[in-house]
Amino acid sequence: MSYQLTFERAETFIYNNARLLDRRRFEFLFKKGDKHGVIAALRAYQNDDGGFGNALEPDIRCPQSQPVSTEMALMIMDELGYFDPDTLDGIIRYLRRVTLTGGGVPTSFLSGREYPHAQWWFTGADTRPSINPTGRIVGLLYKQQVRDDFYDEPWFVNTVDYLWESFANTKPQGYHDGIQWIAFLQNTPHKNRASAIFSKIESWMKTERPIETDPDADGYVQKVLDWAPASSSYARRFVSQSDIKTHFNALLKDQQEDGGWPITWIPISPGVELEWRGSITVDRLKTIASYSALAT
Repeated sequence: MSYQLTFERAETFIYNNARLLDRRRFEFLFKKGDKHGVIAALRAYQNDDGGFGNALEPDIRCPQSQPVSTEMALMIMDELGYFDPDTLDGIIRYLRRVTLTGGGVPTSFLSGREYPHAQWWFTGADTRPSINPTGRIVGLLYKQQVRDDFYDEPWFVNTVDYLWESFANTKPQGYHDGIQWIAFLQNTPHKNRASAIFSKIESWMKTERPIETDPDADGYVQKVLDWAPASSSYARRFVSQSDIKTHFNALLKDQQEDGGWPITWIPISPGVELEWRGSITVDRLKTIASYSALAT
C-alpha cells in the first residue's frame, strides 16, 4: 500500500470521526491550515481559571481544569511552534494557583472523580506532586519564548527544585515517567546539570530496556515508535535502524479498515474511543511523515 493511499484513508477517517481540534491539527500539519484555527479550537477546552479540562484529555471527562489536560494544551501549542500569549497567560495563572506548596502538581485532582474517567486517573488525594505531568509542563514552559517573568516566582522555583530532587533520588517508573524526565531535561537552561541526569536515563534505558521491540506485542505497551515518534526523538539512539524500519512497517499495517489507528487500552465509552483514535491518527501521520524515507 502506498503512503499516499495510507494518508488518504486516514484523512477520510479524521473528517468522519475526529474532534474539531484534531481536524484543525491535521489541517495545520498537512494541509497548510492556520495555526490560529487550532488555537481557537483548543481554547474551547480552557476554563476561566486558565487551566484546561472539558475532556481535552479524553479519558478525564470532568469540566474542571486538570494538570494533565493543561499539559496537553502546552503540547499542542508546541506542535504548532506557537505559544499563544493569551492561552499561555491563563495556563500560568492556573499553575500559580494550583501548584503545591513544595512544588509540582498532582497527577489529577479529586474533581475528576465526580465524572466518568479511566481508572488510572483515579486519585485518593490531590496533595502529592507527580513527575507526570509536572516534568513536561515545566519543560514546555522553559521552551516557550513568550514569557519568562514567572521563572523567579516561588511556585515555579519550588517546582523546578522538586524535579531536580526527584531526578537525583529516584529513577523513571516506565514510559510515562521517562518521557517527562526527557521533556524537562531537553528544555531546561541548566544544561550541565541536565547532562548528569541524562547519563542516569541512558543507564536506565540500557539496563531496564523499557522500549518494547516486538512489533506484535499485545496490550498496553510502548513500542519503538511510541518512544521515538519522530526521527529526531531522544530515544531513537536506544534502538537499531532495523527496529525502526520494522516498527515503521508495522505501523503502516496497523491502520484499520476505516482509515484510523487503534488504541491499545480499553476505552470508557465508544465516543471516547473515537476521540482518542482521531488524535492518535494525526500523531501516526506525523510519525509516518518523519520517517517517510523508510516507506516502501
